[in-house]
Amino acid sequence: MFNQLSRNITALALVWALLAGSSSVALAQKQASAGEKAAAEQKAKEASEKQDRDDAAEVASAKKKAEATKGKPLSTDEDPNQIGKRKINGGFIASMSGSIEKEVSFGRELAAEVDRQAKFIDDPVITEYVNRVGQNVVLHSDAKIPFTIKVIDSDEVNAFALPGGFFYVNKGLLLAADNEAEIAGVMAHEIAHVAARHAMENIAKANLWQNLAMAGSIFLGGIPGLIYQSTAGLGLAALFSKFSRSAETEADRLGTQYLYAAGYDPNAMATMFEKLASKNKKKPGFLAKTFSSHPQSIERLEASRVLVGRFPEREEYVLSTSEFQRVKGRLLRLSNAKASTTGDIGGGEEGPRRPTLKRRTPAPPDAPAGTTTDPQKDAPPKLKRGTDNPNPTADKP
Repeated sequence: MFNQLSRNITALALVWALLAGSSSVALAQKQASAGEKAAAEQKAKEASEKQDRDDAAEVASAKKKAEATKGKPLSTDEDPNQIGKRKINGGFIASMSGSIEKEVSFGRELAAEVDRQAKFIDDPVITEYVNRVGQNVVLHSDAKIPFTIKVIDSDEVNAFALPGGFFYVNKGLLLAADNEAEIAGVMAHEIAHVAARHAMENIAKANLWQNLAMAGSIFLGGIPGLIYQSTAGLGLAALFSKFSRSAETEADRLGTQYLYAAGYDPNAMATMFEKLASKNKKKPGFLAKTFSSHPQSIERLEASRVLVGRFPEREEYVLSTSEFQRVKGRLLRLSNAKASTTGDIGGGEEGPRRPTLKRRTPAPPDAPAGTTTDPQKDAPPKLKRGTDNPNPTADKP
């Protein structure tokens, strides 16, 4: 009996030890998990604070540059009155970019591939509207070639223009916009890439560096030549990154002018890109990868706003139209989305309404450069009569 009691006590002690051990392990794991979570939160906080400091420094740098341009007359590359009269792409690389005919032929081949793979919106109301908005911007740009504009049935936020003027706009971009000027702003940016022949210049650069890499490999020979050939691609990637930023800055500058010349609020491009960047930050992957480099950095946003502040003032700009709302409503219905989120999407028996116009008024003397007041917050918008011409440059060839 004593032996049985001893065995029971031993078994109970063993069970207690196991339970105590498992509790200790669980407690240790819980403490470790809490510690890891706290460390992760601290790291995220430090990263956020660093980003805030970097953003503040970038804003300060952009404002300093903006102050340097205050009061200076617009250069030829900045003046919307010079659209169509200037040469915006010159230099050695531009001379290697080939003829316009070569560009159109190359772009047509690329477009044929896109047409084979993409699914398009075939609603004539939607496609005609997007084409009309885009062609109005093309008319007021430096482009020397006609544009073909199509709407891709994709929810990805994307828009891209191929060499030769083959332009594609995703349905997702139209749904992400709040007004017509924002759509026109993104289209103006893409049209600027084509007008400045950025894609053809990149091809010329790629060919040049490929030839230099090959020549360097042959000239050096042996092991040094192999090392040069294997690392040339790294230098090429870095170089293209720099050129890409330069191209985006130029597209910002030109696109803002095209938007202004077409009669739209020239701040709409910066507003749209800022909104898209913010949404992509909250929801990574919101923007298509091919479009992710387009939304502007803080410095580019500030530069665009400062440039707008130097443009000749205009009494009114087109901000949106009821037609935009109807088209967005049709897209939402095609996407099985709730039509109630579109606002006023129909013209009713009255037919299409006149555009919503935004009046621009001078900013207070102590306001930052590029700042304007928005009387739409204080009073109803003033509409121009149908006989008025909201775009004084519309007759311009």
